[in-house]
Amino acid sequence: MGEEISNKQVILSNYVKTSVKESDMSLRTSKIQIKNPSGCDGAVLVKNLYLSVDPFILSLMKNQELDLPSFTLDSCYLSDLELVVCDSAEVILGNAGFVTFILIVSEKQQLEMYELETENQRGETVYVSTASGAVGQLVGQFAKIAGCYVVGSAGNKEKSAFTLMKVDLLKNKFGFDEAFNYKEEQDYNAALKRYFPDGIDIYFDNVGGKMLEAVLNNMRLNGRVALCGMISQYNSLEQPEGVHNLINAIVRVRMEGFFTSDHYHLYPKFLEMVVPLIKEEKITYVEDIAEGIESAPGALFGLYSGRNVGKLLVLVARE
Repeated sequence: MGEEISNKQVILSNYVKTSVKESDMSLRTSKIQIKNPSGCDGAVLVKNLYLSVDPFILSLMKNQELDLPSFTLDSCYLSDLELVVCDSAEVILGNAGFVTFILIVSEKQQLEMYELETENQRGETVYVSTASGAVGQLVGQFAKIAGCYVVGSAGNKEKSAFTLMKVDLLKNKFGFDEAFNYKEEQDYNAALKRYFPDGIDIYFDNVGGKMLEAVLNNMRLNGRVALCGMISQYNSLEQPEGVHNLINAIVRVRMEGFFTSDHYHLYPKFLEMVVPLIKEEKITYVEDIAEGIESAPGALFGLYSGRNVGKLLVLVARE
């Protein structure tokens, strides 16, 4: 039979109806066999080091049809993560579940790499929503390096020192020109006019909804909107908010959604750009790390409450 090891998994216990609850998830322990299964030459046992906790997961926890398939009950969560091949020192990145170990047994079970493609010009104005999050903090810094004027917004359900800290990080750690707490703004349109009196060239959208609508009122000629996420809508996908001013996009505003996995071919080029920037300390980064796979449900719940600062990860194993 071969040696067996314990494998912990976070599974979906209940489909999410509105807001996610920790009770929608449960922890299951099973056994996984180290020896290659019969007929599966070349199978690789992979151990998770970190799990990536991302907003899009909520849309997959609902029983509905999307371009990405929903989870089934008792299924393991999908995650962008860092893994290490157990029988070597090789570290890889890819998609897998919220599990301690995964056995890759065929070529079809591939691990995908990710990249970020930038598109801006010196002197342009850039607005980033959810700017203190995993993606937003980097988008703003890349735009600043490219010579743009950058404003970011962040917030929390409650007005607190925690929210002030997020806004402070954007200006004093990540180098944004301006930042504001969108929770304190009664009128998004007025707030954007305050920070962009001459309009917005590029909007990197992580929230959708009313903020996207306000941005369309303030876009400049030939502006671009990158649709990365719509966290304001993930709890209401059955009846999402409409954007009622798309007529503003007729003024040659381009809106485009994307998945990073569509641009895998650019990953080597991305590394050539970003590694020197990190070494020269021109790019900085904040991570919010929860320890142990048992903490994954609470981490995911906290993500939608705005509790995290920076990239939210679950540390599964240190080695």
